[in-house]
Amino acid sequence: MQDYQYDGRLIEVTPKGDVAWEFDPPNSRVFDAERLKNGNILVAVTTKLEPKACPAEQLQVNSDQCIKSRVLELDYETKNVVWKYTWYDEYITHHEVHDVDRLANGETAIIDMGNDRAFTVNQQGNITWEWHAENHLEQGTPFYAKHGGDPNPGGEKDWTHMNDIDRLENGNFQISVRNFDAVIEVNPNTNKIVDVIGEPGNHSFLYEQHSPQRLEEWGTILVADSENDRIVEYDTASGQRVWEYGGNDILLWPRDADRLPNGNTLITDSLHNRVFEINEQGDIVWEYKGVDLPYSADRLSVPEESGKTVPGWQLEDRTSNAGDVVGTIRSIEGWASYVFPTWVKLPELLTLVASGLVTLAIVVDLSIYGLSALLEYRG
Repeated sequence: MQDYQYDGRLIEVTPKGDVAWEFDPPNSRVFDAERLKNGNILVAVTTKLEPKACPAEQLQVNSDQCIKSRVLELDYETKNVVWKYTWYDEYITHHEVHDVDRLANGETAIIDMGNDRAFTVNQQGNITWEWHAENHLEQGTPFYAKHGGDPNPGGEKDWTHMNDIDRLENGNFQISVRNFDAVIEVNPNTNKIVDVIGEPGNHSFLYEQHSPQRLEEWGTILVADSENDRIVEYDTASGQRVWEYGGNDILLWPRDADRLPNGNTLITDSLHNRVFEINEQGDIVWEYKGVDLPYSADRLSVPEESGKTVPGWQLEDRTSNAGDVVGTIRSIEGWASYVFPTWVKLPELLTLVASGLVTLAIVVDLSIYGLSALLEYRG
């Protein structure tokens, strides 16, 4: 699971909640990770660098920083880097590496949010396949004509926010395009989009989702429907919802969910600062709260692209939404975690706001006094 701030880290915890292993790179954000068959750890790391460590071409938009995007394979025992693929980008916000997957052929699939692309590299570091969103999602493309979406603003803007890539059994790649509220399937031989789940702007279906898991045995897809504060499972052929868990009375901006072989679901509840597991009835059977703003979590005993499991129609739904006022308060408390320590809740926020208003009033009063004195002196 990943702690998410500029001091991101990757940790392994026991069922009792004890930290058994940790990788803590300095000044970095850490996102997806997986344990490989050889026992090593593959992890996505984005490190913020000072200008003196940056190539000149990566300081054009923000001269104060650049980032180094890194896909690292670590020896589990020593944490030494045994393989890596890296590149530089402009700045850390919305340019992080959110997902990496080691494929069966030894290549690595990577989502590059900063450049709106998905690609694969081999062990020698050569790009073997590359897909650029600008060629397939912009105005004038078949996708845009049918589904719409936000026009490409160009430059370093957060246009697609692509955050997940998976290789499907048919060889195609499944890509989560968060800002389009859609999960797409791409044929790597033609680079054409052959299937779309969701639709840009249709927030009742998906709303800025993360980390979809395709349950191919059952023809469904499990998605962390982040802005809708829920985990939802759809039939991929019909689009029918077959299972739902959450609502803002239960979850707050979840960003990962994995269906385990026993039918339980592992959920990363980001703004509640917890990872927990529910059974088929929706009851919590395990919970860990030792992280701030976690991004994703995996059960180490389950392969990254797991096989047989249980479909949503065999599970019980559980949803609950608080009223508008309570829901808004919880949302404010959650999003404040991006700026303040996670212990800061509504009372502390109100105190900060009140203090800020008093300070502002003093500054305004002094400014008026100073202006009056100046006018009197000049008069």
